[in-house]
Amino acid sequence: MRAKTFVGGIFPHGKKEITADVETIIAEAPPVVLLPLSQHIGAPSKPIVDKGQRVLVGEKIGEAGGFVSAPVHSSVSGVVKGFEEVSGYGRCVVIENDYTDEFFSQVEVPRDPRTLSVEDLRKIVFEAGIVGLGGAAFPSHVKFAPPENKRIDFLILNGSECEPFLTADYRLMLEHPRMVVAGMKYIMKMVGAPAGCIGIEDNKERAIRALSDAAADMENIAVVPLKEKYPQGSEKQIIQVCTGREVPSGGLPMDIGVVVSNIGTAYAVTEAVEKGRPLIERIVTVSGSGICNPGNFKVRIGTLVGELVKQAGGYSGKISKIIIGGPMMGKTVYTDLIPVTKGTSGILAFCSDEVAAEQPKACVRCAKCVNVCPISLEPTTIAKYAEQGKWQDAKDRFVFDCIECGCCTYVCPAGIPLVQHIRNAKNILKEQAAKQQSNSSS
Repeated sequence: MRAKTFVGGIFPHGKKEITADVETIIAEAPPVVLLPLSQHIGAPSKPIVDKGQRVLVGEKIGEAGGFVSAPVHSSVSGVVKGFEEVSGYGRCVVIENDYTDEFFSQVEVPRDPRTLSVEDLRKIVFEAGIVGLGGAAFPSHVKFAPPENKRIDFLILNGSECEPFLTADYRLMLEHPRMVVAGMKYIMKMVGAPAGCIGIEDNKERAIRALSDAAADMENIAVVPLKEKYPQGSEKQIIQVCTGREVPSGGLPMDIGVVVSNIGTAYAVTEAVEKGRPLIERIVTVSGSGICNPGNFKVRIGTLVGELVKQAGGYSGKISKIIIGGPMMGKTVYTDLIPVTKGTSGILAFCSDEVAAEQPKACVRCAKCVNVCPISLEPTTIAKYAEQGKWQDAKDRFVFDCIECGCCTYVCPAGIPLVQHIRNAKNILKEQAAKQQSNSSS
């Protein structure tokens, strides 16, 4: 089958060969975990443990703080040492590991999955604290319960993993294809989708074969090869490529009968449904020139980034940049004393001589940013309005349609931080809207 693709996008060097053929390593449990009460979009979870209390592996330590929220569970057995505010992560529960790995008695294997109703499955997903593991971290029990007036025709399982360096989903597809496909079937049942497809970039031939074999006896599930291009894994792009449908401006995938989920999320659903395991660990790619032994690690949620880097052989030299996630859409951090969360797909470290400090220049009107934008926006125009504080003009130019993929910044010969300006405009507009709503309700 010929690989499908979308208009726009870029072709950055993937650097995936560094870790793609490295089997997943089970990371050692750390001496201490920091578990943020907010590891998801929506309201933070509410702590239900006290300082000095002993907790077990898989025990709930934070209950959902609202409908759009998710529980948090302990990833180790040990004693709650207290609570700590961590910049960018909010309030965290600090647990000292006692290394007994005693599992919480109420975490049990559910009954035969074939007998579970839709509501049973959604409850299991909710209680397991599962969120989208592709980066957005949206509570899965909400996504998997579309409104009654939204008929879902397709479930798309996103296996493109188009960010450079990252290979965590790739290893999952190779090492656990049955569990990935099983999770997809459970999700299809929850959303009511009669058909589904798994989108995988064509440079991942082994993964395409593994998932094709795992889904061979399922006529309603197809594996769709996608052209290797960034951001092929973006929600709107993968929908358009796999179904021919287009998400309208300001709309959601379910508005056109589609739900998109991630490979890691499907695996987590199977872990919860078939094994009774809450989301307390995930696979993380640790890579970059600053890492001695790059690889993929199955790591306990709450493990400090620095602790995981040690298990990857430590740093290889003087580090100038650490990124959580991928290099295109990830977040630069200034310390490794921060925790791995449910949404941490990668940890990248780069040496000083690799990171160039360039001063942005004036726009040369080359339109390269327009040509590569997968949403067909004018990034330079929106960024200029943002620089000038013309927030309504930025909004009128569809600033909220921007997916912040970074393609425009990547190709800009002037080195203008276009995404930074666009993100700032979004934040200002959201603050203005919230203030107006507050004033109107008071």
